[in-house]
Amino acid sequence: MNLLDDKIPAYKTILLLSWPTILEQVLQTMVSFVDTAMVGSLGPAATAAISVNTSTIWLVSGMMNAFSIGFSVLIAKNIGAGNLSEARGMAKQCIIWSSVFGLLLVLLMGYVGRFLAIWLHASPSVVEGARLYMKWIAYSYLANFLLISCGGILRSSGDTKTPLIINLLNNIINIIMNFILIFPARKVTFLSFEFTMFGAGRGVEGAAMATGLAALISAALLSVSCFLKEFPARIDLHSSWKPALTSLRTSLKIGTPVFLERVTLSSGQIALTAIISTLGTAALAAHYVANTAESITYLPTLGFATAATTLVAQSLGAGNRELAKRFAWITTAFGVLTMTATGMLMYFIAMPLTSLFTADPEVMDIGARCLRIEAFAEPFFGLSMLVFGVLRGSGDTKGPFIISIAGMWMVRIPLAFILVNCTGMGLAGAWTAMMLDLVVRGIICFFRLRSGKWLSGFESSET
Repeated sequence: MNLLDDKIPAYKTILLLSWPTILEQVLQTMVSFVDTAMVGSLGPAATAAISVNTSTIWLVSGMMNAFSIGFSVLIAKNIGAGNLSEARGMAKQCIIWSSVFGLLLVLLMGYVGRFLAIWLHASPSVVEGARLYMKWIAYSYLANFLLISCGGILRSSGDTKTPLIINLLNNIINIIMNFILIFPARKVTFLSFEFTMFGAGRGVEGAAMATGLAALISAALLSVSCFLKEFPARIDLHSSWKPALTSLRTSLKIGTPVFLERVTLSSGQIALTAIISTLGTAALAAHYVANTAESITYLPTLGFATAATTLVAQSLGAGNRELAKRFAWITTAFGVLTMTATGMLMYFIAMPLTSLFTADPEVMDIGARCLRIEAFAEPFFGLSMLVFGVLRGSGDTKGPFIISIAGMWMVRIPLAFILVNCTGMGLAGAWTAMMLDLVVRGIICFFRLRSGKWLSGFESSET
């Protein structure tokens, strides 16, 4: 599919590219939902064991996504300019360097995971479960790195359906393995037939093992697709596999600010988790449950943001600034309208949402209050996500980094500390700070998009 075909209206191109990515985001989030719901049935301590690791996992995932974005933007730009051999070379280098850094992550996070819960002041009842969960997540980082990078290569070429299909398989494997690994052997009744279902009874550890196994199989299939499927950036098996530092440096010029942005956000989330941990196990569990439930609202927006990155990069690679601007504003409008609608829905069904992930009444009630606070920020959150996607597509990755620093460390963390410790608002205080941060970010992003300076992002990133 030629994404820059003038005969296809811009909004149709956006929708054709976005819908598989949106559905894929839903499927990816389902992995987290299934883990949360199944582990939540084991009690608040089990939920808190995952929660205490979540911000760090987001930090590592942010690094992997930033690395993928650096290569993906360059692949899309070269496809738009018609430089297919350069795009294919970049795709191969993406695979090579993803494998190198994935192995390093396995070693690093395998060590860090042994002490993380203690460093974050988790209660003694949570520490062992958190350690076991992080151990198996660390083992899966090579597979996850390849999964993210190969998906980015395909999407930057306009193929959003292959990652969608493989992520569907990922979910199926994860759900099946969760049933087997989390719970002990038990009697199951299905259509009036009763049988004993095997179960390993590994609890929180089993959830991480299931997620890792699903990622391993999915990464293998997605990697094979990059070698065998016909698409503009198809990887040639027979050309040189020597790592090229020049390709890495070029991608890091774009990817490093994205990584620093993720570091800013994730380190802020870690600091926020440390503040919330002082409120007790129920508050920590409610924070995780509310975060998981809220992610439902921004799945469509993430799909539009991914489409914006690809379309803006290919348009600017082809030298068509007007088309890039048109794609930017239409995707932003789609994202903000969708986020507004899902935010309103979240406000009214907050309690049923939290009940999907925990049976504890206290955790449900606290989590629902937090979701209703956050609902007011959703349009602004959507605006920032879409503008960040546009900026990355233009090669301007420094803007999102600076905006993220301002929001997280000048608004969210200071306000959360004050509202939690000085007002008696508890977890609601932390989520009020989050809401105000997202409003500030959205306003700044609107003016950044309107300025049009992002249209020269590639020129500034290459100087």
